[in-house]
Amino acid sequence: MNLFGVLGAISGLCSVALGAFGAHALKARLSPELLTVFETGARYQMFHALALLFVATLAPRASIAGWLFVAGTVLFSGSLYGLALTGVRWLGAITPFGGLCFIAGWAALAWAFARR
Repeated sequence: MNLFGVLGAISGLCSVALGAFGAHALKARLSPELLTVFETGARYQMFHALALLFVATLAPRASIAGWLFVAGTVLFSGSLYGLALTGVRWLGAITPFGGLCFIAGWAALAWAFARR
């Protein structure tokens, strides 16, 4: 089984479903600011779902990048979804850690290509 391919496809599916949920079900329930936060989570989740599919073509050389993208999605997008849905502001303090995981994942992916 190609784990990063599976995770990337599932993450892409979730990103589309959550984006549609945000655009339709949450539009009348969230403030424009919180709706933008939710949409940012969905957008970054999709970018990194595609990155996971890309990593799947390099595995196992890019497994560190893949795990960093997974962690980044959970921390970055997950915290934004939580913030938007609950209004709990401290969740925003988690978001930068997810962003750091994304940055490190892209660096690890570059390293995997450089070693290839």
